[in-house]
Amino acid sequence: MAIARYPGLVIDCPDPPALARFYGGLLSWEVSGDEGWAEIREGSTQCISFQRVEAFTPPQWPGQDVPQQMHLDVIVQDLDAAEPEVLALGATKAEYQPGETFRVFLDPAGHPFCLCVS
Repeated sequence: MAIARYPGLVIDCPDPPALARFYGGLLSWEVSGDEGWAEIREGSTQCISFQRVEAFTPPQWPGQDVPQQMHLDVIVQDLDAAEPEVLALGATKAEYQPGETFRVFLDPAGHPFCLCVS
């Protein structure tokens, strides 16, 4: 017997609507919310939420003074084709790139996420 129907992920950030728009655009999910809490959804079973933290300190990649704590892996078919699209949404490419089958980017609030080939 499952305790829950599906998991949800909540990400701390300084501007929930802006980060929801970024990830909503990245994943083509619906965006909703307000200044304190926003979320993106794909149907009724997949949700990522964003909550405002006033004294938010972004993670430092690859350093561990402020650890990343979590990150998303976004599966894409072609890294070279996906890279300009995430940059246009507002991501920045991390200077440190530890692998060849994935690329590390920072979302507009500074959280690392990876584009990975399937």
